[in-house]
Amino acid sequence: MTLSVSGGTLLFTLLLISRLLENALLNAEVKEGEILPPTIHKLMKGYNKYLRPFFDNGPVSVGMSLDIASIDTISEINMDYTATIFLRQRWTDERLVFQGNKSLSLDGRLVELLWVPDTFIVDSKKSFLHDITVENRLIRIFPNGTVLYALRITTTVACNMDLTKYPMDKQTCTLQLESWGYNINDLTFHWTRGNESVSGLDTLKLAQYTVEDHYTSVSEAIYETGHYPKLVFHFELKRSILYFILETYVPSSLLVVLSWVSFWISQSSVPARICIGVTTVLTMTTLMMGARTSLPNANCFIKAIDVYLGICFSFIFGALIEYAVAHFCTLTYTESMYGHHMHDAFDDEMNGIITTIASNSNRAKRRKEANAAANAAGANAAPVEIALTPSSPSGSEPRLEAPPEVPRHWCFTVLAVLRKVLRRAMNCCHVENPHYIDNYSRVTFPLSFVMVNLLYWTYYLYF
Repeated sequence: MTLSVSGGTLLFTLLLISRLLENALLNAEVKEGEILPPTIHKLMKGYNKYLRPFFDNGPVSVGMSLDIASIDTISEINMDYTATIFLRQRWTDERLVFQGNKSLSLDGRLVELLWVPDTFIVDSKKSFLHDITVENRLIRIFPNGTVLYALRITTTVACNMDLTKYPMDKQTCTLQLESWGYNINDLTFHWTRGNESVSGLDTLKLAQYTVEDHYTSVSEAIYETGHYPKLVFHFELKRSILYFILETYVPSSLLVVLSWVSFWISQSSVPARICIGVTTVLTMTTLMMGARTSLPNANCFIKAIDVYLGICFSFIFGALIEYAVAHFCTLTYTESMYGHHMHDAFDDEMNGIITTIASNSNRAKRRKEANAAANAAGANAAPVEIALTPSSPSGSEPRLEAPPEVPRHWCFTVLAVLRKVLRRAMNCCHVENPHYIDNYSRVTFPLSFVMVNLLYWTYYLYF
């Protein structure tokens, strides 16, 4: 019994001390601000910060405006941006109405004694309120009870980026503001001046981007717990391509041009041409790996810079393959006569095969017909008419009449077509002089590269 009484006394004492400390803090804050009239001091004494304004008379309307101080970093790897903003919120609290015609600027630490909206940034990854030299808060109360509450915040916000046209892409990022606990029946948001509620972007200078457009919108966030007010600020960023032209596009194009130097080197200079080809291939591979260091690791889409680097790598590799083909043709050029005889022998062999197959087929058919005729003559006991050949008028060399011509078998037709196709293929692949390969490459490679570049830049810049 004694323990319970002492415990209750201790609890009562703690409550009394906390109440006295709160009153002392309030009195100290009010005494420090000599501009506060006694009427405001009385209002704040009976003020309950846990109840929103117009608690039983409809929702509170909160107007917002933003001032973008800076956008520090825009990361494609993490798909986010870091910005420092000044967030200003205005609402009316009927409990703070006072007599006068001037607004009162209060110490930012008095915000702990007032009701403020529970606004938060939806896609924020991390944020902090600046507190040097004190917490960067502003409280201003107007005679009609309007409260201006301003904050200086640095936040890192997620931004979903489409990098299919990187580095010629445009990204649209958003800054979304919502109420955490008050739904639309308790709280409503609106922009104070529409699209002009956001300022600072016109004079903002970014390293790789330029701000092309920005606008605001009002919507609602729908969750399982209800509908909540939501404000969205949209801004469109266009990437500056000059850095990438100097860093990636020009070096890769020059490597392609460097690979064409081998076309003017003699085919007998094997080390020189192989050295140029292998060096350009390895350098291009290093350039491709370096261009991907600032991009997301997930290869969920092919980017424009990947397409261009792939084109350049294909041309460089093609120049190396061109020398391999030309060198092979040079080695076989001295044996061209032997190859010609082999080609004729191949044709003769194909003709002999077809002739042999045809004669064998005809001979077999003749034997079958002769056997059939002999069997028929033996069964009917009728004389067989023997035709005399023109070379034997005496009839000493009898022969059967020649059977009618039968259509050729389908395999003969296939073999004939195959022979024609092989002959045309050998004629197309035949190179009279291997040095002509380099002469053709000197023209076809540059023209093809120029045409591919025209198609590439037209597609990614205008479509």
